[in-house]
Amino acid sequence: MSHREIMRALSGLLLGLFVAMLSSTIVTNALPRILADLHGGESAYTWIIASTLLAVTASTPLWGKLADLFSKKLLVQISLLSYVAGSMLAGLARNPAQLIACRVLQGLAVGGISALAQVCMAAMISPRERGRYSGYFGMAFALATVGGPLIGGVIVDTSWLGWRWCFYVCVPLAVIAVVLLQRTLHLPTERREDVRIDYLGATLIAASVTLLLVWVTLAGTDYAWLSWPTAAMIGGSLALGAAAIRTEARAAEPIVPLRMFRHRTVALATVASVMVGVGMYGATMFLSQYFQLVRDRSPIASGFATTPLVLGLAVASYGGGKLITRTGRWKVVLLAGAASLAAGFALLGVLRADTPYWIAAVAMAVAGVGVGTVMQNLVLAVQNTVPAGELGIASSMATFFRTLGGAVGVSALGAVLAARVSQSLGGHGGLPGGAIPDLSRVPAAARPLIEAAFGRGIGTVFLWCVPFALAALISIALIREAPLKTESGLQRLSAEHSRGAGLRRYAAPPREREQPPA
Repeated sequence: MSHREIMRALSGLLLGLFVAMLSSTIVTNALPRILADLHGGESAYTWIIASTLLAVTASTPLWGKLADLFSKKLLVQISLLSYVAGSMLAGLARNPAQLIACRVLQGLAVGGISALAQVCMAAMISPRERGRYSGYFGMAFALATVGGPLIGGVIVDTSWLGWRWCFYVCVPLAVIAVVLLQRTLHLPTERREDVRIDYLGATLIAASVTLLLVWVTLAGTDYAWLSWPTAAMIGGSLALGAAAIRTEARAAEPIVPLRMFRHRTVALATVASVMVGVGMYGATMFLSQYFQLVRDRSPIASGFATTPLVLGLAVASYGGGKLITRTGRWKVVLLAGAASLAAGFALLGVLRADTPYWIAAVAMAVAGVGVGTVMQNLVLAVQNTVPAGELGIASSMATFFRTLGGAVGVSALGAVLAARVSQSLGGHGGLPGGAIPDLSRVPAAARPLIEAAFGRGIGTVFLWCVPFALAALISIALIREAPLKTESGLQRLSAEHSRGAGLRRYAAPPREREQPPA
């Protein structure tokens, strides 16, 4: 395929990916206002984000498995239509529990869109050229990251719209993406009738992670960290995880094939993906709280304030992809990105209520460069390693572990923030139920106390992110760089099938080879 043909085929995928990412970022700056309206607290704030990530995590391997069996285009379109349904229902939510449930439905759809976009790109484009096009995907992510908070801020600050339009506004874009995919994306479909999907394994994985998230969210507030509910939840999560591993080891078609971890690159990239996920989702979530609750900025002003993060992400994603395509070297780019991520989080750790904005801007730009460089190219490293017939599940696994890290990280870091704020305000009455404060309704005398408490808490959260970024750096350093393949996924799959057929003919019994042709 020529560059023009590839870009035409990717147009619907890029729009779909933009819409999927927009669903997460458009509510970032609106959440303090949403929860003030729905009377939700810090745990609800965390769960509105974490529930979506959890649903993405649980569904991503399923979508990847389905992509190896059925029409990739049809699956993307189903994901987008499911997203439309979830968005419409989220706009009708009347309390935090309803909104969290609707966000789960959105997350199930986003898992399909994000995983299948990578699968379709791998089918069309060789690993050597994929860095260039991964840059476009990174730019779509960056555009959604910068556009979402701005759009959400405008909607929330416009009295005749209201926060519910943060969900409704994505619906027409998703419908356009469905139509565009129908006209532009054409990939061959290979059906395998003998394949069964391991629903039990998927259920056990989701249950294990969910129980862990519930524990992290509630520990320290509803019960002590060292208590019998803690022991019960951690033990239950470990038991469910062990059952999931046992199920996956025995399943004919596992959701997460354990054999893939025999590849050193896949195993180390998985560790790095988990660590990057913690920081990637944590940065966008807690920076929004910082500018609104610490610096007392409006939702739209908060969106503009985070522009350095997004600019760093966009420039690094596009430039890193072009550099990989030109040189064929990807490890040095990943190492530089992980180092930048750790440095960015360390700089963000100094944030306080009185920190000059230019320091925050530099820190956000450095962290954005790290996210943009590492996020897409870890998937590229995995896709370059596995057989073509497993590109679907391999691509979804990389996304799976990144969102898993994000879900666990957001919950854990949210618990750290709630504990730090509660500790800081303990002598001043605290916040009722750990609620997210609406500064416009807080007495002037209490504002400096709340701003200082959230400033110290959010700075601590970013310092906690530094070890995760360093772990990603070490994992990437241990990966052995392999030359990027020059064939697309479809070409590699055809070649593998031909070799397989040749081996079967060579191994056929003599009496079958000696039969005369029909």
